[in-house]
Amino acid sequence: MVLRIFSAILALAALGLLVLAWGYTAPIAYDPIGPRPYPILILSLFALCCIYLVFRPAKLADKDDLGLSPELGKKIAICMATMMAYAVLFEMIGFPVSTALMAIVVGRLFGGSYTKCIIAGVVMGVASYVLFDRFLDVPLPMGL
Repeated sequence: MVLRIFSAILALAALGLLVLAWGYTAPIAYDPIGPRPYPILILSLFALCCIYLVFRPAKLADKDDLGLSPELGKKIAICMATMMAYAVLFEMIGFPVSTALMAIVVGRLFGGSYTKCIIAGVVMGVASYVLFDRFLDVPLPMGL
């Protein structure tokens, strides 16, 4: 029952975002079809999958064991807070540092050791910055 309720909420959110994406127009036309079809396609598929989860037969839904526990809820809350902090700190402290910090926290949530998470976070922050900035010509904030 929890899965059906959650899927219904996600379907409504996806449909709302789909309405917003439908009216999107880019100020610069860099592609013949523009940037609008991609979010429309993704949100449509997401909404359809959520609607299926809401209305699927009960015999299929009974087999789902989501493994919900207080520990998992705590990890999900920490992950969501980390993503929110990443979005807020992205421009203030810069892409490489904020990406490294986010990767370290998420790595720890998945059971990684401190040493491995710190190394992977720093490598991910620096490597992705170099990839986007130097090779793909996507300017990213460096922070203060």
